[in-house]
Formats: sequence, C-alpha cells, structure tokens
Amino acid sequence: MQVIEDSESKVYGADDIKKDLSELINKYSRGKVFLLMDTGSHQHCYPKIKEIPEIDTNNIMIIEQGDHHKNIETIAKVWHFLSTNGADRKSLLINLAGGMPCDLGGFAAATFKRGIDFINIPTTLLSQVDASVGGKTGINFHSFKNEIGVFKHAVSVLVCNDFIKTQDQQNIFSGFAEMIKHALIFSEDTWNQLKVFDIRNTNIDALKPLVINSIHIKEHFVKADPTEQNVRKSLNFGHTIGHAFESFAMQNNTPILHGFAVAYGMIVELYLGHKNCGFPLSKLQEINRILSAIYGHFTFSQKDFESLFYLMTHDKKNEKNKINFTLLEDIGQIKINQTCTKEEIFEALEFYLNQ
Repeated sequence: MQVIEDSESKVYGADDIKKDLSELINKYSRGKVFLLMDTGSHQHCYPKIKEIPEIDTNNIMIIEQGDHHKNIETIAKVWHFLSTNGADRKSLLINLAGGMPCDLGGFAAATFKRGIDFINIPTTLLSQVDASVGGKTGINFHSFKNEIGVFKHAVSVLVCNDFIKTQDQQNIFSGFAEMIKHALIFSEDTWNQLKVFDIRNTNIDALKPLVINSIHIKEHFVKADPTEQNVRKSLNFGHTIGHAFESFAMQNNTPILHGFAVAYGMIVELYLGHKNCGFPLSKLQEINRILSAIYGHFTFSQKDFESLFYLMTHDKKNEKNKINFTLLEDIGQIKINQTCTKEEIFEALEFYLNQ
C-alpha cells in the first residue's frame, strides 16, 4: 500500500485490497465497523473485499444506485441502520462505491452522533479523482444538486485501479471529465498530456498515472483552502452551469452523468471566460471539439434558458444574490468569484446551442 497523497485524508494506492483495508481498520473494535455500498458496487466490487474478518456481515448496508437516491430519505435510512446496529462515536463507516454513496455516506458519518470516522474506497473513476477526496459531503434536496452538506474529510481513501475495470465506458468518460477540468485549471502542460490521451480506446492500466496526477491536483487546491473560501473555488470550474444542466435533466426525468454535465458546463463557462476574461478563442474551439467528440451535446432550447438560470441561482457558490463563476483567462490562469449578467449567461447558452 503506497501513500499517493498525505493531506487531510491519507490517500493510498492499494497493492492488495483485502490486506490493505484490514490494515486500515484493525484499530477499530469488532462490531463497530460498518460498510455502505450501493447495488452496483455490491455486485461488482464487494466480492474483492468479501470475508474480511474485521467486517461483520450484519453491519453491511446496501442502498439503491443512482443520483436520484442521494436524498433525505436515503440518508435517514443510513442513520437508522447505524443507530439500530449499535454504532457509537468510535465506530467506522466504510463507503465502498462511486461518488454518490461517498458523498452520502460521508454526510451520514459526519452527522451521526456529531461525527464518526469514515473511509472512502472509490470504485469509479469519477469518485477516485473527485468525490472521495476533498472533504465535501452531502445530499441533493428538492432537485437541487448537493444542496445540503458539510465539510468532513475521510480518515483514509483507498484507491484500487481494478475497480475501474468494472465500469462501463460512459462512466469512465464521466470521470475523465473531472480530470480534464483539473488539467484546465492547473497548467498547459497537464492539459497537453491529457488532450492526446484517447479515453475512447484505452487500456485502463495506462490511465493510472494520470489518475494519480489528477488526485494530486485536487489536493493541491484543497490543502491551500480546505473550506473553499478562496482558491479552492477553482475546482468549481464548469460546475455552476454543469449543476444547472444536471438538475434540469433530473427534473425532466432524463438524468445525465455528473461528468457529462461538467463537460457541457465547461464549454459554456469557457465562453464566459472568453467574453469576460479574454480566454483565447482558438483554445475554446479546440477544447470544444475534444469535449464534443467524447460527450456529445446536451439537449435544451432557448425556451429553457429561464429554467436553467433559475437553477443557477440556487448554486452554493452564489453571494449577495449574484451567480458566482470560476472562469479562465487562459489554461491554468484562474479567475474566481466572477459574476456574469443574465444577458451574458444567455449569450453563453446560445453559443453552446449553436455548436
């Protein structure tokens, strides 16, 4: 087990997943270790850690898969499960799953008895580079993405490359979008490495060094600003528009994967960066071509602009009733706390529609 990142959460690269997990949890009392999975990770990933003696099979909870289950009803079930199975303040919750259960399980741990320890074992590419690290936990509320949550870091994050191999291509694409975001906010060199990587025809093992680098980039921003008061807001690039797209799709019963929403959101926000901060048009066009080739296009029309704008007004980054963006002057040159007028946002949405 190698340390990938030593920060608020120690991030480890697994060599032997069973052995490494046993090592991380053996300090907790028997019967006080709990395991949370969704139906997908139970089917595809649980067999790889099954029969670890430190985990009592009575302390395993399985929730339904999908972001539409990331809600108050599911979190209440997790609290109830912990409470009725004897969890106390010295218990541990292990989240073995993708981003949704990592977010939800982290929130459950952060709030149960005012906070218990939790470990994330991210089983998707998206959760490895995003949800499992950084300390953000939460749930959706009334169709608004991550409306309720707290900052609480996992005590450990255990990354196992084998889990990514259980994913379908669409979910791998979704995780890759966050890696693209990290590259664009970090440096031209990182972007140049990533843009030539053919995620549509790749051996997953070849992705490993890029995943590790992406985790390093996220933690670079998290360490500098753990509670998102300034520079950590860089990580929100693509998300103000992206979360609106994601919520819009959820409301219309046509849900899209988070990474796809971020990919679409990055194109719109790059246009805002071009108009307001001078982001080079040639680079916007290049990035647009690359993202569109992988992610296609999000479906909406001009009549949906008002609905999308309304969803943006509920973004957590907003201050003083102004919609807050992270925009780019250039690749690796970030401008946080940027506000845009309604007219500018509509112009950017129009740009996206015309691509």
